[in-house]
Amino acid sequence: NGRLAMMAIIGMFFQDGLTGSAWGDWSLYTSSPLRAAEEKEAPKPPPFDPATQVGAMEPLGFFDPAGFSKVGDKDGFQSLRAAEIKHGRVAMMAALGAVAQHYIKFPGFESVPAGLGAVTTAPGSYGFAALFLLSGAMELAVWTQDPNKEAGDFGDPVGLGQYNEEMRNKELNNGRFAMFAALGIISADLLTGKDAIQQFGA
Repeated sequence: NGRLAMMAIIGMFFQDGLTGSAWGDWSLYTSSPLRAAEEKEAPKPPPFDPATQVGAMEPLGFFDPAGFSKVGDKDGFQSLRAAEIKHGRVAMMAALGAVAQHYIKFPGFESVPAGLGAVTTAPGSYGFAALFLLSGAMELAVWTQDPNKEAGDFGDPVGLGQYNEEMRNKELNNGRFAMFAALGIISADLLTGKDAIQQFGA
């Protein structure tokens, strides 16, 4: 050890006189085993994969035939998912309302026809305008998406405590089905002039 130390001291003196630094430039010691742990980088996380998100379930799995969702594009996916959830929620209310309006008439709206005719017949048209403005205000001022939360997460105002993966999957499935249902009801109404319930007797 003493002999090795004497050689080390001589080498340090020589290097100090040659370079001005007893230890030299540490950045030049690229092959030193002491740098192995320093240079070892942590593995990068896998890119964002929309196929692993909530909503990809049997029997269709991840269904995106148009290829809107890209691997690695989390922000784009979140924007599309928020739009899907909002459209699904509106469609569920629309499909239910299309059925209910055949049987239920609010006071003052007894003369308003069921189906799409309610939108163009006063006072139904006034109600539609008021609903449109109220929905727009809620969309812009109240139901705003928090970027730190999952798409569609606007809290739990009723306190049901059901914001879990199972209920989120159910909401997405029901919303997707409702969008097709609402589209079918509207298309049939335009074609036949009959409301959602009358269509069953067509």
